[in-house]
Amino acid sequence: MKKLISILVIFLVFTQMALSQTREVKVLDTNWKFQKGDFEEAYKVNFNDSKWESVTVPHDWAIYGPFDKNVDIQKVAIVQNGEKVATEKTGRTGALPHIGTAWYRNKFTLPKDSKGKKIILLFEGAMSEPQVYLNGKKVGEWAYGYSYFYFDVSQFIQEGENILSVKLTNKEFASRWYPGAGLYRKVSVIVKNNESIEQWGQFVTTPFISEEIAKVNIKTKASGENSRLVTTIFDAEGKKLNSEESTLQFGKEFDQNIKVEKPKLWSPETPYLYKAVSQLYVGKELKDEISTRFGIREIKYEANKGFSLNGKITKFKGVCLHHDLGPLGAAVNKAALRRQMMILKDLGCNAIRSSHNMPSFEQLELADEMGFLFLAESFDEWAKPKVENGYHRFFDEYAEKDIVNLVHATRNHPSIVMWSAGNEVPDQWGEAGVKRAKWLQEIFHREDPTRPVTVGMDQVKATMESGFGALLDIPGLNYRVHLYDEAFNKFPQGFILGSETASTVSSRGIYKFPVVQEKMKQYPDFQSSSYDLEACSWSNVPDEDFVLQDDKPWVIGEFVWTGFDYLGEPTPYDESWPSRSSYFGINDLAGLPKDRYYLYRSRWNTEKPTLHILPHWNWEGREGETTPVFVYTSYNSAELFINGKSMGVQKKNKNTPQNRYRLMWMDVKYEPGTVKVVAFDDNGKAVAEEEIHTAGKPYQIVLKADRKTITADGQDISFVTVSVVDKNGIPCPTATNQLKFKVTGAGTYRAACNGDATSLEMFHKDTMKLFSGKLVVLVKSTTTTGDVKLEVNGAGLKSGKLTLVSAK
Repeated sequence: MKKLISILVIFLVFTQMALSQTREVKVLDTNWKFQKGDFEEAYKVNFNDSKWESVTVPHDWAIYGPFDKNVDIQKVAIVQNGEKVATEKTGRTGALPHIGTAWYRNKFTLPKDSKGKKIILLFEGAMSEPQVYLNGKKVGEWAYGYSYFYFDVSQFIQEGENILSVKLTNKEFASRWYPGAGLYRKVSVIVKNNESIEQWGQFVTTPFISEEIAKVNIKTKASGENSRLVTTIFDAEGKKLNSEESTLQFGKEFDQNIKVEKPKLWSPETPYLYKAVSQLYVGKELKDEISTRFGIREIKYEANKGFSLNGKITKFKGVCLHHDLGPLGAAVNKAALRRQMMILKDLGCNAIRSSHNMPSFEQLELADEMGFLFLAESFDEWAKPKVENGYHRFFDEYAEKDIVNLVHATRNHPSIVMWSAGNEVPDQWGEAGVKRAKWLQEIFHREDPTRPVTVGMDQVKATMESGFGALLDIPGLNYRVHLYDEAFNKFPQGFILGSETASTVSSRGIYKFPVVQEKMKQYPDFQSSSYDLEACSWSNVPDEDFVLQDDKPWVIGEFVWTGFDYLGEPTPYDESWPSRSSYFGINDLAGLPKDRYYLYRSRWNTEKPTLHILPHWNWEGREGETTPVFVYTSYNSAELFINGKSMGVQKKNKNTPQNRYRLMWMDVKYEPGTVKVVAFDDNGKAVAEEEIHTAGKPYQIVLKADRKTITADGQDISFVTVSVVDKNGIPCPTATNQLKFKVTGAGTYRAACNGDATSLEMFHKDTMKLFSGKLVVLVKSTTTTGDVKLEVNGAGLKSGKLTLVSAK
């Protein structure tokens, strides 16, 4: 038993090592050669790639730039935004050079006994239209850059060295945001016996749950005559709970039911995970073994009640996330994902929508571990196009295959509580679109009868008339707050999901005057005001969604557009240059919180209080001018002081949506000094206070790491926030100093990001300007242990120095 538990631990920590003597998972992360360009003979074994670039995978070759408006310039009317006349757009896909063909080659060796075994080649994401060759022969191709896929390459494998070649092609006008480029997620080779469990062949569900007992149903597809399957369930501490041995197969599938006594239920608050270890035997010989993490939890969607988890009504406090990781581009990195999700946890967020594509395996693993409800999405297009070279080219041939792979690969994640078949698809109009929606939903139901299906609908009137919205398990409304009541009355489901909400725009630390609510407001500096009153023509400010969430029990939650800024879609500056990333995020592209973060936190985080003042208080030249002060707080009232003088007490009220959720002093006149807010509890007692101060000239660089100890695996990253303070230690909120970064020791400089949507500085260069007084430096581990030293310098500033530790 101790040996078995040890094997399980090894599996979790070292995915490249064998699970047992039965299979080996070899992650192809190193030894890659890469070159952009179309090389007709690059698939051949003897092709000379010695002058190609050496890279590690995951890899995004386009993130290294440079930014160039001509990369993605296009003349188009964005129908989703309500545009009817085509105009010139720039930065729509991030203005990064992602278009074109590129090749990857890798030489790898398999164990000597691999010949005659079953060999699976697994791709978790390849952007895009991959064509795969092994030892000079084509083994297959795929279309969708966001899909996971695999090939049985047993017949192509040879003893000793094998050469894998992958051709990728990104067409222009193929995306509405930055898609990334390259092998941006993991590539693996799986070596196993012919008598084995099928790839993604296990489905774990929990059809019965009570306080005393849970029934865990495990369906496992396997090949092999006269085989038997032994499945053992372990708790989170590795203790064996129960097991079952089966010899009866229905077709190629074992169907097991295993009892778990006094189950610990999975939820965002208590994300408890069990493990099922399944061993396939032929006679007495162990042929295969897999380990599957799962959670015991019950989900329900009920008319007039909404969504319940484990019997408790739960509203989705969710965000939408595109797949890029800011300065890392599309290349998946678990440390970067974990940081994002820790920031979201502090926000009080409990749900994530992968928009508008399949999530990474790493993101789902973290969602299980950290406790996030997940809406896993599939497509941004069906048969009707949004962009010239979008998914509509592949829909008829690939849609079913892509959904099957999505469901089979991810269905054991307890975090996933619904599927999305699409987002704002033009097929919302007409009879053909209704049939497609029904067809796609039935594929999801066939492959996973336990979860419902939604679609993010923006043409709500059309879906009311056509029946499109009525047939969905969950009607998802993208914006259209004025149609919620009508949709609820016309749709039969008895509830509405805000599948995409707000699209408020702001730039971190930038404030515009006068302070008024605006749509599609533009300024000469191509920034948006962080007073959080600016939205797009089709969208709204957060408070309008808050009203629906709080006052309509049949509104089951929201997914805000977006949790973090992302590369591309620089609305409202689609026609402006330079502007190459979004303004929608609650956090900026560097992962630094905007003021809006605290507005959501004041409502979503019920465990910790929130008290936040905006704007900053450095307004030289605005002395005596009206400079409104907002306070985002979980308290219902507060008193504001400017240099000790009371500006009065404000209380939340229902006069307007803003008055209900924000405390606002609209007539404050600017004078340098101290802004102080004192918050009161419901009995009028002062319980918290916060201050901000006018800063002097920038004097010293300050460094703060999200983690001071990182893992020496060549992948882990510490995110270091860099800011500037004056001689008294007061942050300088308007500083724009040019800084220089140097990393020595057992780590490397990876990238930097300042969150400025108009910056054309490249992330991987070792210099960048501060934006609104801050930026973030990414320090990456090597495979060597020891100290990692970061030094940040700027002209006329006292240097910032920080020591990290890289350990095994």
